[in-house]
Amino acid sequence: MFKNQKVLVTGGSGMIGRELVSLLLEKGASVYIADLKQPEELKDKVTFVKVDLREYSSCLQICEGMDYVFNLVGIKCSPRVCIEEPAKIMGPMMQFNTNMLEAAMHHNVKWYLYTSTVGVYQPAEVLREDDVWSTQPSKNDWFGGWAKRMGELQCQAYQKQYGEGKCSIVRPANVYGPHDNFDLDSAMVIPSLIRKAFSNDVLQVWGDGSSIRDFIHARDVARGMIFAVENKITEPLNLGSGDEISIKRIAEAVAQEANVKIEWDTSKPTGDHRRDFDMERAKSHGFQPQISIEEGVKETIDWYLKNKSMADSGKDVFKLLEK
Repeated sequence: MFKNQKVLVTGGSGMIGRELVSLLLEKGASVYIADLKQPEELKDKVTFVKVDLREYSSCLQICEGMDYVFNLVGIKCSPRVCIEEPAKIMGPMMQFNTNMLEAAMHHNVKWYLYTSTVGVYQPAEVLREDDVWSTQPSKNDWFGGWAKRMGELQCQAYQKQYGEGKCSIVRPANVYGPHDNFDLDSAMVIPSLIRKAFSNDVLQVWGDGSSIRDFIHARDVARGMIFAVENKITEPLNLGSGDEISIKRIAEAVAQEANVKIEWDTSKPTGDHRRDFDMERAKSHGFQPQISIEEGVKETIDWYLKNKSMADSGKDVFKLLEK
């Protein structure tokens, strides 16, 4: 499907984007990355365009001549920014959504993939695709969740108006892997535990570790994205591991690699007991993740240790947008 095809990946310099680009290159695609920062390890293999997707004219330009568009762009921010400065998130994300979809449809691309998020869901023990529109996002993810929901709705509007399948929507679970964000102010669970374990003699973890979550490696997410497009899946698709993984299991895997002991701080909140992705829809289509949590954590740690200085320096997407 992708051999000798022009494929645009927005957000191709990110954690998932890098994995997706590598897989597309293996399939013989001519890959174009639109992002704010060029991935050095891919610079001789792809065409890179530094672009601000808030500008519709820029989106029109990069979509011209493309056969497929994978839109991975988004903004990951700290809880403080999400709550105190929500316009920083919602405004740009709504612009990304609208501009890229309009530009892709204007140029009549063969297929468009939109990357949504676990943030569209209301907190629940099991997160099922069809439950989204009968609920509301969490208050902690209110603005980002609604921005991503609007992106999904825009894709569905195009499907309804033009009467043909051209859009896939994927909702990744808690994603981790090489090139993750290790900034302790905004890092998710796995990179946060890794950085703490290799910076201290003891790994301190909030709660008792009993909380259950669904974690998926970035490469498996990339596989799921390609799978959705290759199979022309138009209904929203959860991309998780299908494995109920406790925080305790992750902490133990990280602590073993770092050779440190775990100190559970049970005076701190443990969090919701269970938040798991329902993967029945993906399984019914034939998609199955391949990377176990232990294998994925070890790979992520190996990458972190080789790139510790860069990873610890963190990154601020808002400063990049201002440049």
